[in-house]
Amino acid sequence: MYRKVIPVILVLALASMACSFSFSIPKAPTPGPDVTDKITVAAPTSGQTRLTLSFGAGELTLSSGAKNLVEGTATYNIPDLKPEVTTTGNDIEVKQGNLKSILYPDRLKNKWDLKLGNSPMDLTINAGAYNGTYDFGGVPLTGLTIKDGASNVNLKFSQQNPGSMAIFRYETGASTVKMYGLANANFDTLIFKGGAGDYTLDFSGTLKRDATITIDSGLANVILVIPDGVKANVTVESGVSNVNTGSNWSQNGSLYSQTGSGPTLTFVIKTGAGNLTLTH
Repeated sequence: MYRKVIPVILVLALASMACSFSFSIPKAPTPGPDVTDKITVAAPTSGQTRLTLSFGAGELTLSSGAKNLVEGTATYNIPDLKPEVTTTGNDIEVKQGNLKSILYPDRLKNKWDLKLGNSPMDLTINAGAYNGTYDFGGVPLTGLTIKDGASNVNLKFSQQNPGSMAIFRYETGASTVKMYGLANANFDTLIFKGGAGDYTLDFSGTLKRDATITIDSGLANVILVIPDGVKANVTVESGVSNVNTGSNWSQNGSLYSQTGSGPTLTFVIKTGAGNLTLTH
């Protein structure tokens, strides 16, 4: 008899506990009228500048030409998106406001249009699901790190980097990323990590020194644009489904080479699957 009563008690107890719990779904913020704030950040007077741009959803545009370290505008229609600027010594962060809700309304507007100055800087961009348009031509970058989620990014170095960049690091999710004029970036090492997406890396520009590029991605289409006459070696270390090359490339096992003069581009490709195209 007791064996029959105990299960019944347990069922009633669990049902009672379930009724005592309540779940609250975060309420989506209501968009209001557009607000445009001016952003002006002065460069530190001495030492290495470390600038971080922390951005969530929306549109982010960067270019050169500022008289200060950062100049531009932020336009948004939810008060919690109001950007904040914090400075600790030479560490400066421009951060999207604290939008706590995970439910973004369809009419959300969040657009930054910023210019960067001519002070040497180590730049970090942390972003979410967004559209990015970057032209770093003429910006003296000593380092560049970009980390984003599901994004659509067009990036270029339309002019030579006046600085000397040690590492350019890009980590992204399921995204479309196109980068142009990478020879002008003047880096020692480029580390690109992606998920499932379409990635174009164009090494046009003026290559001033040898550079090493590592590309690590999932199921992706990767296009490397390397101009004729630039010496390049590409080692494919993992399961690329297809490798498509032009007539100016030679193959020796997993090594693909293009002859040329001047500095050398050395690539290591690590992908789970996908397609690799070597073109000019």
